[in-house]
Amino acid sequence: MDDRLIVALDLPNAVQGLDLAHRLGDAVDFYKIGLGMLTGGGLALANELKQERGKRIFLDMKFFDIGATVEAAVRGIARYDLDFLTVHGDPQVVRAAQEGKRGTGLKILAVTVLTSVDRADLDAAMIVPGDIHDITVERAARALAAGADGVIASPQEAARIRALPEATGKLIVTPGVRPAGAATGDQKRIATPAQALADGADHIVVGRPVWAAADPAAAARAILAGLPPR
Repeated sequence: MDDRLIVALDLPNAVQGLDLAHRLGDAVDFYKIGLGMLTGGGLALANELKQERGKRIFLDMKFFDIGATVEAAVRGIARYDLDFLTVHGDPQVVRAAQEGKRGTGLKILAVTVLTSVDRADLDAAMIVPGDIHDITVERAARALAAGADGVIASPQEAARIRALPEATGKLIVTPGVRPAGAATGDQKRIATPAQALADGADHIVVGRPVWAAADPAAAARAILAGLPPR
């Protein structure tokens, strides 16, 4: 199966998530479960999809705290034998996460700048001045140098991140991916699935265009059919 497509289960609870996974069947091999489902049985769903259905799981928690806390949280998650876990891309957070997952196959992905954010949002948060794409690429370089297994960035920065020396052998996962003609929703820095992969992404994350479709499996297969050959 083509695991380059990661479908985001952006649903309120595990019951709805499991129903969607059932409807998608063998069309999708890789799922993202995020904070929105955490209190609705998200970890239980992640474990069931991984252990009982053989799916790959990306747990999108975006951990950010002092080193000891991040290390302990990641150590707990690593016991679930999942595939990807996100933390904020600050170097000290990345190093703590790597300590927490030591000895396991869990991949730590560092969040650079959220795909729903633009320069005005950075100004409101008092983030350093400068072009948002430049800031994203610099955060990626620093996170990878700190030991991240990969980064989360918008598809608009994928090519520049892939060109970084620090990115050799590392993963680039891109949310903010929208099939041609799909509504952008709350995303601000987007690209099509084919463009994101052509620019260097290893995996694309697609949520609403799949789970909100009348036929989610058909929507997922349509996206997969439009991806470039490996």
